[in-house]
Amino acid sequence: MADIISLLLPFFGLILIGYAAAKATKQPAEALGWLNTFIIYAALPALFFKLVSRTPIEELTRVDFIVTDIAATYAVFVLLFAIGRFVRGDALDDCTIQSFAGAYGNIGYMGPGLALLALGEGAAVPVALIICFENALHFIVAPALMAAAGDDKRSAGRLAADIARKVALHPFILSTAAGFAVAALHLDQPLAFQRLVDYLAQAAAPCALFAMGVTLALRPLKRVPAEIGYIVPAKLILHPMAVFLALTAVGGFEPVWIQAAVLLASLPTATNVFVIGQQYGVWQERASATILITTVLSVASVSLWLIAIRSGLLSLQLFP
Repeated sequence: MADIISLLLPFFGLILIGYAAAKATKQPAEALGWLNTFIIYAALPALFFKLVSRTPIEELTRVDFIVTDIAATYAVFVLLFAIGRFVRGDALDDCTIQSFAGAYGNIGYMGPGLALLALGEGAAVPVALIICFENALHFIVAPALMAAAGDDKRSAGRLAADIARKVALHPFILSTAAGFAVAALHLDQPLAFQRLVDYLAQAAAPCALFAMGVTLALRPLKRVPAEIGYIVPAKLILHPMAVFLALTAVGGFEPVWIQAAVLLASLPTATNVFVIGQQYGVWQERASATILITTVLSVASVSLWLIAIRSGLLSLQLFP
């Protein structure tokens, strides 16, 4: 238990420091803009490039791993969508955002730092692959469903072009693709360039976690939405369990790959869910509340998942 605390204390401590700094300084949300720009366009892309470019290319082509992980994630998404649509009778756009709230974890900001800290360099490749491909698919699914709901007024051709451009030009995707190219071609990177990438990559986790704490402080909890009753267990318990069962059933993956996927799936709701809701004017306040509540509760739930990983429970072979 002391080992788990030593892992999580600096991690969640950075979020708490960001939260406290925002409360103490009372600066407007716009003040966070340049830090977010640095994180999204420099630090995290450098980290993804570093992880991928220094990995043997054969480890980067595990299509079976990506397909299985995404299938498990979207099984949770579909389940929540069905609950919202057919049990609660919610509108299509509301169902879309709340389904993302239960299946879209904060993998970009929280994933790399925690997984590498807890699991070591062996988790680097699965983490980079999950972040790249899950984000790419989320960028496609969200606007497509919003268009179906009538909240996106763009024509079908314009929508498809905008989605393709957003996916192709996103810094996470570009940096991962560049890393793939370097690994595939066995290119030697100049020492000065490697040092620059290392400096930027080292800043990714601290800056991202601090910014996340600030963001949580700037979105105070006004009311607890009724949907929290099933979204929270879906995100913090069902999602990682579904990923574990799917990867174990398929088999053939290194234990650290399964553990990394489960750890990323156990993370709280992504701040991007609020961004999506804000973009379309849907479920904004409830998205903000969900992010805050899942983040607070994840201190306990992520600890339990880490205990399961460290104890060897997630290494058990459930399927022959």
